[in-house]
Formats: sequence, structure tokens, C-alpha cells
Amino acid sequence: MLMKCDILIKNTTLMTPDFEIAEAQSIAIHGSRIVEIGDYDELKVKYEPEHLLDGKGKLCMPGLVDAHTHTCQQLLKGRTMDELPMIWSRILVPFEGNLDEQDVRVSAELSCLEMIKSGTTAFADAGGVHMHQAAEAAVQSGMRAAITRSAIDIGDFLPDSMKQPMQDIIDSNEWLYKTYHGAGDGRIQIWFGIRQVMSCSPELIQAAAEKARQYNTGLHAHLAEHRDEVRYCLEKYKKRPAEYLDSLGALGPNLLTAHNVVYSESEIDLLKERNVNIVHCPRVNFSSHGIPKTPRMMQMGMNLGMGSDGSSSSNLSLFDEMRVFRSGIHMSWGLPVFDPVVLPAKDLIKMATIGSAKALLLGHEIGTVEIGKKADLILIDIDQPHISPSHSLINMIVESVTSRDVEDVIIDGKLVMKQREVLTLDEERILYESAQRMKSTAEKAGV
Repeated sequence: MLMKCDILIKNTTLMTPDFEIAEAQSIAIHGSRIVEIGDYDELKVKYEPEHLLDGKGKLCMPGLVDAHTHTCQQLLKGRTMDELPMIWSRILVPFEGNLDEQDVRVSAELSCLEMIKSGTTAFADAGGVHMHQAAEAAVQSGMRAAITRSAIDIGDFLPDSMKQPMQDIIDSNEWLYKTYHGAGDGRIQIWFGIRQVMSCSPELIQAAAEKARQYNTGLHAHLAEHRDEVRYCLEKYKKRPAEYLDSLGALGPNLLTAHNVVYSESEIDLLKERNVNIVHCPRVNFSSHGIPKTPRMMQMGMNLGMGSDGSSSSNLSLFDEMRVFRSGIHMSWGLPVFDPVVLPAKDLIKMATIGSAKALLLGHEIGTVEIGKKADLILIDIDQPHISPSHSLINMIVESVTSRDVEDVIIDGKLVMKQREVLTLDEERILYESAQRMKSTAEKAGV
């Protein structure tokens, strides 16, 4: 008697956990997990699938994981390019502070829609206002997410609309955790947040770190993003940013830090010692902040992830992030010493998959295609002249694959997009409502 399975992917090209390519593989999925990988002739006599997906001419790989984004900034798309600094204090934070609940909901839906169509199956949101709406949107979309809420209690350069008393911030984040952690059949995590050392009091940082430990969840922070942050910490606390967070008990394996550009060598040693998860946002970093010491971090064996930082100045495609990151790191660290493999293709793909999955504290569940892991998978149409034939399909993922090449998306064992049609979200409605709200949200914030 045949065993039931929910999805059987037939005869696909597969990216293995060690970033090799295996031809003519079939994958059986039941419930939320991968139950078997093997030859189709063997699997078809064992399983009766509810859905049979033809994988011919497609590459199956783990869904990409955006380890740092801002879903509430989606309605700023195209607004911040070519702007003078400081963009986050002049535009981004004031914009967030003027959003109402429906603005946040539509923005988050649009973000999820774009991520799914870009091959991203999970994300970490650094937080904004009304984050219960972002959690609801993630549940509706079928995506996996680690979400926190805005944590800003100081900063003369920031609008009062975004600042709250420390205890109100912690209480609100705790309510968000108790209400939404584990929602969507376990797909939603609620984390605690540290927006940035320049906008969080020492008391808030300590309280957020303690609550994250108490609830055994993650802590999300922007760190070492730009030189102003370093100057601020040195002048006010006589410590560099990473040293300052360590003095408050915030550095640890549950901490996800975004950007990570302006570190001293001793700070990198400290972050490695504390097993902090490092997330780079290549396009934003290169255009506004600088070049991180990524080769040094890789050499030390630190866990590295990748994020989009939201779409206010670009888009949410991690394929684009990989491509830009390789060029920038090669130009800065490889070319001067004639090292063409200073950041190999496999390491870039690793950052956007298992590296980011580990940053979300989910490396044991997602990030690779393996028996027993959650079925968070994407199928890419490789039967196209800009991809095939090729001497190395792994190299082509970095050099040539785009978001538009993603054909099918499976998250938690459920088909979320089939042949470019998103099955969980009303794309036409979301695009219409987003267009209606884009102008009004900018006008309310005066940006």
C-alpha cells in the first residue's frame, strides 16, 4: 500500500547541503518536512502524492532567508536613493512614526508578496510600529518570520512620535511575544529589539537582552552601521559599539546584528568569542556605510547571514544582494592582493541560506535541503539562455539567476507560489492598496 505524501517533486536538479549539484533527484514532502530524497522510480512506488510537481528544467534549493529587513518601509520604495545622510534619522524613522495600522498591514503584505516572488521564504524584521499587523501579514502569506517591534527611548535627533518610555517598549514587546510567538503553525517567532545604541538607553538595552534570555528567544540590533555610531559610543561611554553592548550583557548567540561595517579588530574578536550572528546588507552598506571586513570574519569561522535592509532604496532580492556583495568585496579585499576567490560563490549562497537561517536561530530546521528538515524550498527555472548551459550552476546562481527565475515556492511543506502565481496573497488588491497609500504615507511624515 502506497504511503501518503503532500508533495512529490519529480526529477529536479538539487543543490545539496555541501553546495554541490545533484541531477535527477526527487523529493517527498509530508506535513511540514522533507521525508525522502531519491530516484523517482523508487519514490513513485512508495508514495501517493496529493500534489506532483515536475522538476524537469528546474533547480531545487533552500528558500532564501532575509536576515534583516523592515517591512514597514515598503511604501518608501525608491524614496531614499541619492539622499544625503543621515537617511535613517531624517526619513526612515519619521516615516515609520506616522504610519497607522492599515499602512503597516499593507506595507507588510507587499513585502511578503515581493519576498515570495523573489525566492525568500523567511525573514527577520528589525521592527517598527504596529508590528502585530506585520505578524498577521506573515501568517497570512505563509512565510516564516522573526519579528520584533520598535525600541527607541532616547535621541534628540529623532521625532517624539517614535520614542516611548523604556517600560512601555518592553511591555509592548512582551505582549507581542505572548500573542504571536508560535503563530502560523509555529512559523512566527517574536524577538526583542535594540534599534541602535544611539537611540536606546542603557536601561532599555539591558532590559531587552534580559527579556530575550527569559523567553529563550532572539535579540535583533543594528550595530556598527556607520562612523557616527562609533563616535557617539566613544564620546558618551568610552567604548566602541560592540564593547558597549557587551558591558550591558547583550552579546551572545541569540543576538542578530545587522550591517556590521565599522569594527575594530578587537571588536571582531569579541563578537566571535560571544558567538554573535553577523548579518550584512550589501547594497545599503556599500552605498551609505562602507565595506565590512567579511573575509576576516569568514576566516574566523563566524556565522554570517545576509539581509536586504528593506526596499526604501532598492528591492528585496537576495539574488541581487549576493551579486553586489561579491563585486564589492572583490574590489575592496580581493583585487588589491590578486585574490579572485576572496568571497567564493558557495560562501555567498551559504550566507543567504543556512547562514541566515542560523542567524534566525533556525539552522536546525531550515537553510538546507535535507531529510527531516522543514520543507522551505524554491524551484528555479534554469532552462533559460542566461543560465544554461553552464560550466558551474553554483556560479550561475550568483552571477545570473534573478528573482524572476523563481517558479515555485514551498514553505513549511505548503505550496505558496506555483508557476509565479502566489497562492496565499491577493496580488492585485495589494498592489492597488499600496499605490493608494504610498503618497499619503509620505505626506503624513513630511518626507
